[in-house]
Amino acid sequence: MTTIILHIEASTEICSVALSQDGHVFFERVNRDDRSHAKVLAPFVEEALQTADSQGAKINAVALSCGPGSYTSLRIASSTAKGVCYGRNIPLIAIPTTAIMCVPVLFRDDIPEDALLCPMIDARRTEVYATVYNRALGIEKETHAEVVTSDSFKEHLEAGPVYFFGNGAAKCKEIITHPNARFLDEHRNPLAKNMMPLAERAWFDEKFEDIAYFEPFYLKNFIATKPKELLKNI
Repeated sequence: MTTIILHIEASTEICSVALSQDGHVFFERVNRDDRSHAKVLAPFVEEALQTADSQGAKINAVALSCGPGSYTSLRIASSTAKGVCYGRNIPLIAIPTTAIMCVPVLFRDDIPEDALLCPMIDARRTEVYATVYNRALGIEKETHAEVVTSDSFKEHLEAGPVYFFGNGAAKCKEIITHPNARFLDEHRNPLAKNMMPLAERAWFDEKFEDIAYFEPFYLKNFIATKPKELLKNI
């Protein structure tokens, strides 16, 4: 049975949408302007839907990169994904953003089998959102907010090589100096096309979300702040 999935990824500064069919991505749109997610996501999704419809292809599910990441972007992406699911009566699949980031790294042939993977999402200053995975995407350390110090991930680094990547990894290079630390500069952001293998696995395992109650994985509560000029007058 043919499986077609709409993939939505907007958790970081890149916004992307893709369509896959049985292990093959046949539609992709990417925007790299982190200030325009609200403007480009809906048109990208609409174009994807029109592409599928024009080919007589029935979309079976929507896969959403569910965080952690930008609070506002995750809200926009979640609302869009839910709208498509409700409108087409199809299930929602949620894929952790850090797992998506690992997909292109897993296809590399220069990383040892016993290495650990640590995708990092920039959370400003010296803080990152990070998860530690093994090569089978088993979780060695749950997704968490980490204020990076020279001792960060020490227990994993002592055991063997750890590969750090993502848009939060660059600022950690001068802090994490353990000889087993490896940094992959080219793998910065998650992309919708890389959701495909994880989403298809979830589809076949029937791991679907309750659309009415689903919320993205924000990790931290959103805190609204007042502009400095206003604070001066309080």
